This record gives sequence, C-alpha cells and structure tokens, in this order.
Amino acid sequence: MMYSNPTHSNGYHQQPQQDQHPTDRRPEMSHGQRARRGRRPGSRSRDSSRDGHDGAGSLRVSDQKNLQQQQQQQQRPPCTEFDMAYFHSYAHVGIHEEMIKFDHNFSLLSSFSCRVKANVDRNEKKMLRKEGDQVRTETYRQAIMQHQSSIEGKVVVDVGCGTGILSIFCAQAGAKRVYAVDASEIALQQANEVVKANNLSDTVIVLHGRVEDVEIDEEVDVIISEWMGYMLLYESMLGSVIIARDRWLKPGGLILPSHATLYIAPVTHPDRYSESIDFWRNVYGIDMSAMMPLAKQCAFEEPCVETIVGENILTWPHVVKHVDCYTVTIGELESVHTKYNFKSMMRAPLHGFAFWFDVEFAGPAMSPTHSHAQPSLTETPVDGNQRKKRVNPNEALVLSTAPEDPPTHWQQTLIYFYEPIDVEQDQLIEGSVTLSQSKENARFMNIHLEYASGGRSFVKESVMR
Repeated sequence: MMYSNPTHSNGYHQQPQQDQHPTDRRPEMSHGQRARRGRRPGSRSRDSSRDGHDGAGSLRVSDQKNLQQQQQQQQRPPCTEFDMAYFHSYAHVGIHEEMIKFDHNFSLLSSFSCRVKANVDRNEKKMLRKEGDQVRTETYRQAIMQHQSSIEGKVVVDVGCGTGILSIFCAQAGAKRVYAVDASEIALQQANEVVKANNLSDTVIVLHGRVEDVEIDEEVDVIISEWMGYMLLYESMLGSVIIARDRWLKPGGLILPSHATLYIAPVTHPDRYSESIDFWRNVYGIDMSAMMPLAKQCAFEEPCVETIVGENILTWPHVVKHVDCYTVTIGELESVHTKYNFKSMMRAPLHGFAFWFDVEFAGPAMSPTHSHAQPSLTETPVDGNQRKKRVNPNEALVLSTAPEDPPTHWQQTLIYFYEPIDVEQDQLIEGSVTLSQSKENARFMNIHLEYASGGRSFVKESVMR
C-alpha cells in the first residue's frame, strides 16, 4: 500500500512524559523536508456578495426581522484571509471531480501525491482527493430520496454547495426552492451554469457568499451539507451549518446529516513501517540506515490521511465525540477532550492511533432529541463510550469512513509513533486526546495525544493545517 501526508505544519513529537526537556525535542524541519499531502478542506463559510443571481432581485429580510438580523450581523465572525484562501481553493474543478467519482485507485493517486509532494501545486493535490467519492455522493442521494416526503414542496438550504450536485438532487426530489450557498468562485460561475444546464434555474438559487453574510428572506424546511473534514471536525465547517440552522431552520425542520460520531482506536501497521523506514536498511545493496532517523521524522511527525483495513485495528473503537446537528453549539466544537482505556485483542506492535467517523441521516422524528421515538442506535453514542451497534440499519442511512467499510476520500487519519510499542493480548492502552481549534486559524486543528502502555507514557502534539 502507498501513502501520502496532508499539508500539516507542526511541532509533532513523541517523548516520555517524565522526560520532556526542550533539548530532547526533534529539530524543526524546513518546508522542503516536511512530508506534505494534498488535503480535502471540509468547511466553507461564506463571503458577502450575491453576484450572479437573476430574477428575484436582491434577497433581504423582512422589516419585521431587520432588528434581529442586525443584531446577528454584529455577532457574526469576520471573513479572514484564511477563509478567503480556503474558499479560493474550492474554485479548482479537480476537488469536486474527486468527490463525485472517487474509486479504489485513489490510494495509488494519493501515494503519487506523497512522493512528488514538493513539486505538486496545492490545487493539483486537492484534485487527487475530494470530488471522486461515489460512496459519499450515492449515500447523500439515497438520503435525499429516503426523506423525499420532507423535501418535496419545501425550501432547502445547501450549505457549501460546491458544484451544486446536492442542490440538484434536492430539486429532483421535488423541493420548491433550493438556496445553494458557497463562498468559492465555483458557486458564482460553474454552479450557476450547471443549474441552468439542467433547467433548474427557477428552483435552485445560487448564492455566492458566506452563510454568515448572505440574506434569505424566508425560513427553510431543510438544511443539507457535506461539512465533514478529516477527523470529522477538521476545517470547522460544521460551524457554518450551525449558523444556518440558527438563522433559518423552521422548528421541526430536517438537517442532513443529522448526527455524527468520531472514533479513535489503536492500530498495528507493520507494512507501513517497513515501507517507510526499514526500506533504508538496504537500498540496492547499500546500507543507508543513517537515513532512518530522518525518515521517521518525515514519515511520522505529522498526522497521515490514508486507508487502513479492519485487520489493522487492535481493539473496539472509542467515541471521541458524538454530534447531534439539531442541538450542537459552536462552543462545543472549540475543544473536544476524552479519556480512553483500551484492552488489546491481540499480541502485536502498537504503531499509533487511527481516527474515523460516521454520519447518520435521521429525520427529526427519529432523533431522540426531537421526539419520544426510539433512536436509531441501541444507545446514542456518548463521548467516551465504545461504539454502539445499530438495532436496524434501515432505520437511518449511515455514511461510514471506518476501516472495515468501503473507502471514501476521507480515508482514516493516523497518528504514528516514532517507535512502536509491543503489546500483549489483553494489555491495557490508556490515555487521552484533545482536539481544539487553533488560535492562529480556527480552520486548523491542534491535536494533543497522551498514551501509556506497559509502564511507558508518551505525548504527541501536532497542528493539522
């Protein structure tokens, strides 16, 4: 298997907690040395303009809501240079192509991206990642058709519409009106053309701007969004969905997806170490083992987005964070912390930890928060618990990025150790993980991982950029 690294820049280190003298830390690497990877941005907050909309004129709130909207405007976060750079990155067609037609060959493409990362333009790397995901696109299409009765004749907002494919699915399901919102230039240009080419201009209204800034003069019945980033929360797009929910969603309205759960589990991956590190022991008969320390630093100092399989997982996963999109607040997402306690199911070297997520497309009637109906899980996943099995998978459609499920462009996010730890069957692996928004840029994620096993304890820290 071949691998790639996202463009993370960090002071990522592994060292015993009891010995953390600054001089023991690994030296900072130059950009030319860092292992980079094209990444899939996962949030699209909006810009204020609404150029390119024909017909109905400028959308404004009613006089009755003017004061409320003015107060909300004062509370909305400004559009930063980081936001603008992020939105611009979504103007490249490749990122949308991948999300639509991703297949199993992606791992080969991502490997190529890794090996030529220093010479590949950022947008070209994204072209290898995002819009080629048939699992993702087909699941959303099925979810829309499954909830057609809640969409037909109703008003929908598509947060981060990209090319507009989800907006068009909603229009095909009978939506009365769809507001397709995106701050990327692709919304202003290509998305409008896609809508026109499908004769849906009377139904789908493309708004170029941030959700925080665009104006819609009516409440909506449905919010749909593909907001998930690597490790679920990377790039903070869920905040835009929350803002759309609080601004426009009617009581009892539908949010797709409705719930999300982030997991962590310890992994063993000897092949990864062999390919990245042991390779240097003998290169065409030449002893190049002197390269191994640098190889470890390049390969493992940063989180890796790559595909693993169920056999790599040592235990049942642990719930890091469960999100109910009907009730979650922006404050909850600023910092997520959990303690974990695993018992290894086999004897194997522990190479690191993997993160993945799933999202559920349940309507309000199926949400335990919004009704007295039975939830779609035997027990709603609670932060810190192990994964719960579903009573009836047909109750709610699920999009999973777990190692045992079909691969998606999200793959899994792995944090590798510089040196593996040998664990026995039933040996305890315990520690904690904290995910927090970077103060430098809320779209970046700080990762603080503590782990201990067999009398050894370590810390790893990094920033996903």
